[in-house]
Amino acid sequence: MVLLLVKIKADLENITNLQPTGGSDGSEFTYYFKIKCSSCGTLSDKGSTITASEQYPIPKSRGTAHLVQKCKACEKLGNISLIEGHGKPYTAEDSESGKFVPVACFDCRGIEPAEFIFRDGWSAEGLSGTKFENIDLSDGEWSEYDEKASESVGILNLKHTFDITK
Repeated sequence: MVLLLVKIKADLENITNLQPTGGSDGSEFTYYFKIKCSSCGTLSDKGSTITASEQYPIPKSRGTAHLVQKCKACEKLGNISLIEGHGKPYTAEDSESGKFVPVACFDCRGIEPAEFIFRDGWSAEGLSGTKFENIDLSDGEWSEYDEKASESVGILNLKHTFDITK
């Protein structure tokens, strides 16, 4: 069992509290990854998704996981489960100090995320308190105008890392 923290960092412009929250329809946040087999090291061609409300039975087990996937090269089965309570919002102070902050934690067995893919469903606050919902980070950046503060806001230079934790 490997517990893997997904950490992000970015340059925030006049914005704070960046975090995954879900789509504009009120749905839960979906994490997108490229997956790597722990046995043979094969990287998946397509992205895989993990959503907290979706549970799948693990074959030959009584348990469930948020993602159950077979490696196409060695055909070994692996699974990943989201562990709640390990993420926190990425703040303007985090951005200024340039540090990585955990947004999620996953219990990985036989497979693990190799690349985090930024997509939609993020939220943040302007320094004026204006709320920005369903931010799409697919392009690696985002910008908008905060009418309350009469200034531009933005998220630039998105990066991610994975850290093993206990």
